[in-house]
Amino acid sequence: MRALVFTAPGVMELREEPEPEVGAGEVLVHVVASGICGSELHGVKTPGFRVPPLVMGHEFAGRTDDGRAVVVNPILSCGACDVCALGLRNVCRKRQIVGVHRPGGFAERVAVPEGTLTTLPEGLGWTAAGIVEPAANAVHAWSLAGAPAGASVGVIGAGAIGLACMQVAVAGGASRVEIADRSDSRREIAARLGAHAAVAELGGEYDVVFDAVGAAATHEQSLARLRPGGVAVWLGLASPAAGFDAADLVRGEKRVLGSFAYRDADFAAAVELVGGWDLSWVDTFPLGQGAEVFTTLMNGGTLPVKALLTP
Repeated sequence: MRALVFTAPGVMELREEPEPEVGAGEVLVHVVASGICGSELHGVKTPGFRVPPLVMGHEFAGRTDDGRAVVVNPILSCGACDVCALGLRNVCRKRQIVGVHRPGGFAERVAVPEGTLTTLPEGLGWTAAGIVEPAANAVHAWSLAGAPAGASVGVIGAGAIGLACMQVAVAGGASRVEIADRSDSRREIAARLGAHAAVAELGGEYDVVFDAVGAAATHEQSLARLRPGGVAVWLGLASPAAGFDAADLVRGEKRVLGSFAYRDADFAAAVELVGGWDLSWVDTFPLGQGAEVFTTLMNGGTLPVKALLTP
């Protein structure tokens, strides 16, 4: 079968790979749509725990051999530890992720545990199915924020996760949602999707700020733009540096929450939510163009905002 393979630092190649071995309790998924994630762009350019050769892809949907249209929750937890018992399997100490620790969805076919599958609602398109996973990240972040009714929300970064956070906040009843990005084209997209303001940098104060970039500078900005008692939710992973003013955190009784992936309820909510979204910011490419698209984005390209690969 054909697969897009991470073969060396900065290198993605379309190759012929062996057919997946379907183990006990697993199902073969014929991939229809698989999204390129910013974490993968960073992981290929600056390798860490992703070890080549690897078929990446943790945001994907497809069909099973029996014809079911499904989306895959790529988080594999142990299911037996104290954290999993609390329903927090997204932060299980032993968790693995399809497309990181085992072959993922940048391929024509992939074998996954049966328990990772969610059957798609009747009529949900494949573009929507392909963004369920990033949407689930935004649903989880909004849930963690615990925003009051009519909250003011700032979002840093108008990539896929930032746009998803913006749309979830609007749907969740935020009174005003403003989003910041340096890219003119991404700001235009955010404004079209319903942001009350799309700016180069946030100004004023907000009840909640979502940092979908994760650089030291955006960490700092997320705290600086919070009202006293507000909450910043960090989803981005651009840098491990904290970068913020700890004295301001204390004196303003501000909170910072890390948000990693999603819980099962968040994933289920995202499946129901994305069908009503404007997805004009999502572009689809054949798997054969995957290496070219991936390399463009990895080297700083701002468009497409979200690329789905279709085997």
